[in-house]
Amino acid sequence: MRYLVTARVKQGREAALLEAIENGSLGEGSVAEGEYLRNMDDARLCQDDTAHWVEVCYCPAPLQEEKPYWEQYFELTRIQDAHDRRRCRDQSGSEPWACGNCDCTVKLEKRLRIIGKPFLEALRDLVKIRSDNPPSSPRMNTLSHVRGSEREAS
Repeated sequence: MRYLVTARVKQGREAALLEAIENGSLGEGSVAEGEYLRNMDDARLCQDDTAHWVEVCYCPAPLQEEKPYWEQYFELTRIQDAHDRRRCRDQSGSEPWACGNCDCTVKLEKRLRIIGKPFLEALRDLVKIRSDNPPSSPRMNTLSHVRGSEREAS
């Protein structure tokens, strides 16, 4: 199945998340190991400070195996079917493992590519800002703050 995941980075976990992405250790030990890095490459940061991505998962419950890996860094705020389950060839049993190469979410993935900003880019910007200028208040230098600064600069 494919799921649309909505998540918010846990406060104070931004640098650790970026490090795990950049050194390739995000999801290490999971059967879906490479999927985590692909998800972060495709994720988008929206105006409400949430990241959105489409994730392939074959577990009986959505992201059952993946949740512990994601929850190290994210508060998962919503996990929903990315398309109609009745049309999922893997779900129906007509084509096991079909989700890996299926184009059932192509419209959704196209729409995600144009909303917000690339999540990974915003995360890198935030971590750089924090390393250059430690925050003066806990609310400063959040992902949405980086987005706001960017809008003002444009």
